[in-house]
Amino acid sequence: MAQHHDTHASHGADAHESHGSLKSYVLGFVLSLVLTAIPLILVLNDIVTGNAADVVLLVTAVLQFVVQLFFFMHLKEEKKPRYNLMTLLLGLVIVVTIVAGSIWIMKYNMVAH
Repeated sequence: MAQHHDTHASHGADAHESHGSLKSYVLGFVLSLVLTAIPLILVLNDIVTGNAADVVLLVTAVLQFVVQLFFFMHLKEEKKPRYNLMTLLLGLVIVVTIVAGSIWIMKYNMVAH
């Protein structure tokens, strides 16, 4: 029983090694706030409109996604094999396929006209 407890304790120590520092969490939080404020300020004050607003929203959303992955989900600290990265890529392929397919169906569905 003591051996089981020691094994569990060693796994607990390994789990804490992969977490980020307070500095990385604060930096990620500040970057998230900035990437949220940029499109909000630009769009609400009519600094950018139309396609430019769409581009700003898309770019800041992608950057926000990257910040979340690296600072909060610790994707950069993953050891080999990179199962989290492979799972993420598969999820992205599925989401892009569903969204693109839905847009294609909505745009080219002649029965609905």
